[in-house]
Amino acid sequence: MCAPEHRPYLLIAAILASALGFIDGSIVAIALPAMRMSLGATLIEAQWISNAYMLSLSALILVGGAAGDRFGLARVLGSGITLFVLASMACAFAPNASFLIVARAVQGLGAAFMVPGSLALISRAYPKGERGKAIGIWAASAAVTSALGPIIGGVALTVGDHDVWRWIFAVNFPLGLLALYFLFSKVVQDHSQPERGIDIIGGVTAVLGLGLIAWALTGAEHGEAITWQAMMTGVGGLVVLACFVGIQLNSPHPMVPPSLFDSSCFTIANIVSFAIYFSFAAILMYLPMVVIGGWGESELVASAAYAPLSVFIAMLSGFSGRMAERFGHHPLLIAGSLVLATGYAILALVIPTQNFWGAVLPAMCLQGIGMGLLVAPLSMAVMATVAPNSTGTASGVNNAVIRMSSLIAVAIMGSVVAVGYGAANGPASYGEIMQDPGHAAASNAAFVTVAWCAALICALAALLTALSPPKERPSDP
Repeated sequence: MCAPEHRPYLLIAAILASALGFIDGSIVAIALPAMRMSLGATLIEAQWISNAYMLSLSALILVGGAAGDRFGLARVLGSGITLFVLASMACAFAPNASFLIVARAVQGLGAAFMVPGSLALISRAYPKGERGKAIGIWAASAAVTSALGPIIGGVALTVGDHDVWRWIFAVNFPLGLLALYFLFSKVVQDHSQPERGIDIIGGVTAVLGLGLIAWALTGAEHGEAITWQAMMTGVGGLVVLACFVGIQLNSPHPMVPPSLFDSSCFTIANIVSFAIYFSFAAILMYLPMVVIGGWGESELVASAAYAPLSVFIAMLSGFSGRMAERFGHHPLLIAGSLVLATGYAILALVIPTQNFWGAVLPAMCLQGIGMGLLVAPLSMAVMATVAPNSTGTASGVNNAVIRMSSLIAVAIMGSVVAVGYGAANGPASYGEIMQDPGHAAASNAAFVTVAWCAALICALAALLTALSPPKERPSDP
């Protein structure tokens, strides 16, 4: 793909491409209260500033991976980076919330073609003997980016005014240009596979079905009852997703090969993945809103809640992977899910104290420990249930499931916080920045419900894992 001396430049391009997605994904939750004040956005619009990105990314990420094989990895990755950067600039100059939502959807489309290509670029550019080290550098850079992104964003949002969030998107411009320069100046050969097919109809159907369901689940601003129109929208989404299943069963190049789900263990591993990351996304989306909007803490303080996640995941992932190899992934999945359930239950109990450093942060440490125990064994569980020649596809499907869980979590928990806030007689709406005891109390009550839901879901994930016996990887046919 490139000359040996140019491989480090492609590694940098892959790291930058990953960083673009990681930074925007982790900082936006911290910045949402400032975005709402700057743009006059409602709670529903705030949810869709997040969900518009996740919708197009989660529904099309498998199409993006297939497009790289079909048209050439560097071409598709470069196109994804270009679209992502242009959409980021549109986000930076968004005049209102509706414009920002559309720009975020386009940004997610770019990410769907950018994210799968970053790791594939390393695998294509490096020979087998050097590939492990390069992937390790890429993974470590991703962990550092995930840890530093919210903290740097928190500092900027704390010292700047409410419009400083625009720079979160503007910084993607120089990073993207640098990635494109390294990519196209160093790539010599970019092989394509014209015989490979792409399930475009499946991708469009997935976007439409997931979008309708997410819209139906989005909560009303002040917790009003679910409307008849919302119910019909949800039913329509389910019908479209049923059509998606039919397309996958009959497509010669399906996004999600149905044969993978012949293994009950693969199905259960993905259900557990959905449950764990659903809870994870719900907490990380709505905790900053109560801390910043309800308690009046700075964005920098709220960003500290993310630090234990990166620290413990980095510390424990290697250990949990070794333990899973030695004892099997089941004990680690059960233990990690129970630690998460405990952490979320403690978070529900301590939120009314409004004690961030002495109560909330220790509870978030438990979340970090739980995820550190889970991340590697969960990936191993998915890989252990499919034949070796299907591991790449299985990993892609699991990645899409995880991202879809975040989309659904933000939507459905938006209904939970809206109803909870309204039931507690909140004077405004959840996540608004307002110094008012009634606003803080109603925000606390709404988030407590989210935390208890997350604890219950993780406990059920542990139970499901315990009831499903492990299964050895099948052999290739």
